[in-house]
Amino acid sequence: MGILAHVDAGKTSLTERLLYAAGVIDRVGRVDDGSTRTDSMELERRRGITIRSAVVSFELADLTVNLIDTPGHADFIAEVERALSVLDGAVLVLSAVEGVQVQTRLLMRTLQRLHIPTLLFVNKIDRMGARHDELLADVRRLLTPAAIPLGTVRDLGGRSARYVPFPPGATAISETLAERNDQFLARYLDDEVTAADQWRELAEQVRRAQVQPLYFGSAMTGDGVPELIEGIRTILPRATSSPGDRLQASVFKVERGPAGDKIASARIFAGTLRERQPVDVHRGGTTYQAKPAAVELFSRGGTRRVAAAEAGSIVALRGLKEIRIGDQLGVPSRRGGRLFAPPTLETVVRAADRIKLYQALQQLAEQDPLIRVRQDEEISVSLYGEVQKEVIAALLADEYGLAVTFDETRPIHLERPAGVGTAYREMGAPGNPWLATIGFRVSPAPVGTGIDYRLEVELGGLPRAFHTAIEHTARQTLRQGLFGWEVDDVQIDLTHTGYSSAGSVAADFRRLVPVVLMEALDRAGTTVVEPVHHFELELPPDAVAPVLGRLAEARAAVETSRIDAEHAELTGQIPAGSVHAFESQLPGLTHGEGILLTTFEGFRPVPGPSPTRPRTDGNPLNQKEYLLHLNQHQAG
Repeated sequence: MGILAHVDAGKTSLTERLLYAAGVIDRVGRVDDGSTRTDSMELERRRGITIRSAVVSFELADLTVNLIDTPGHADFIAEVERALSVLDGAVLVLSAVEGVQVQTRLLMRTLQRLHIPTLLFVNKIDRMGARHDELLADVRRLLTPAAIPLGTVRDLGGRSARYVPFPPGATAISETLAERNDQFLARYLDDEVTAADQWRELAEQVRRAQVQPLYFGSAMTGDGVPELIEGIRTILPRATSSPGDRLQASVFKVERGPAGDKIASARIFAGTLRERQPVDVHRGGTTYQAKPAAVELFSRGGTRRVAAAEAGSIVALRGLKEIRIGDQLGVPSRRGGRLFAPPTLETVVRAADRIKLYQALQQLAEQDPLIRVRQDEEISVSLYGEVQKEVIAALLADEYGLAVTFDETRPIHLERPAGVGTAYREMGAPGNPWLATIGFRVSPAPVGTGIDYRLEVELGGLPRAFHTAIEHTARQTLRQGLFGWEVDDVQIDLTHTGYSSAGSVAADFRRLVPVVLMEALDRAGTTVVEPVHHFELELPPDAVAPVLGRLAEARAAVETSRIDAEHAELTGQIPAGSVHAFESQLPGLTHGEGILLTTFEGFRPVPGPSPTRPRTDGNPLNQKEYLLHLNQHQAG
């Protein structure tokens, strides 16, 4: 089960309350005091926010709950994504004061898209400014029209605020359920529905992600939490796979222990995972075998070492040196995949010790595969937003003793082929010092295709190891196009090959591929495209004019507008590189009432001159420079 929320809605406090109710802890920790069980990083305790997903297991009567506390800040959406891929159900937390926030909407959309059974918990009913009727209207308008309140609140907004559950068989609940099931509707109209029937139908519609029961309460006082616990026990579906099935597990988190060893957290969907027993590990199209040195089961607030763990469990695995987030164990699962957009921003990181900085960032990238580290004259990392800079700086300082600074954040662009280009280099010809013949044709591919690599040569005309070297190097080469950006949506046809049986080695092909491929790409030409987000903006009517002016400055395109006497809504596209600056201006332009929701939409051509990025490959289009780069690389 996952607990999800916009930052500061009280998600980690609710986790603490659940652990207290289950008897795992003897007092409820406070986020403000840095005493919570799941926020274990020093920075999490300092900032009072969750940065990395944390797992804790506990018992609720006859039910074992493996709970994943996820980050609430949008900059850490990659952590949320990995948690969502292993969930049976979720609790989405809202604040009764702040209500439906930007991240809440994004999370709800994703939960619905994945059909994850979800309970809604409106927290902070004891806080001044807490709302009920208005908040319910916002939930149904902005989150889900299928929210079903299972109770109401008395003395809202004060220390005596109390959640009052509706009586069993309440009419309002049955009416909402009847809207989605004609058979239940017929029985309801004939007055044949009992309280037990209603609860069974509620659980079934939740299992199918058709409705979302809604509870009110306070994580600080504990009010409403017993009713939520009963909902978790009786409404959310339980894992049903058998330990006797073939093993199917997924790695959703990788961290390093105090000794520097990798620890992988994995959800077992089916079968049994045993200590020191070889297991198939699947990553993309490759498979290898590994043997976990230790299996630790999450249990009663901690972990304990076990000989084997069964379906439904979450485990920490040690001794898997090559393991990465997203790896599938046993039989490959269809779960996972891209749920949110990859990061669209990057920044240069600087430190006195460049070698140590690069090694440290590489280790951080193991724990977060969406942190892509790039080294040329400078070292850069990919980002979702500005808060990630602070987190990376703190991690580098706390874990590696490195003081770092960052340059200004910039958008990550891509290049797409503009036309068709071919190139060919024959073994023994002038300008080809390697024992290899290669020919390529480069052409545009449909958007979303990525790299479509094809053969126009006989597969048996070249040793398989050479074919592997050619394809792998081609994909690596396309990480830097004519302007230094990664090339996407491209078809590569291998048109010519040749080798010397007496002297050719795979390295000959690895060195020649960038020269020929970049020559073909140069003849095709490329278009640089920038990442753009779709935006939805709610604001007061009197703020529309100044906001439209700032949107124009940000090169945003407004597609729809709806303005009435009370509020206005604008939608459109905005370049990813402009979002942060516009977002920081929004409170001043809208008297603090503007709400901006942005989601990655795609890429569009950059107007004006194409931006460039420094190369790290010695520029294969300049053979003298490229050969010098190869010699330096070989010497290093």
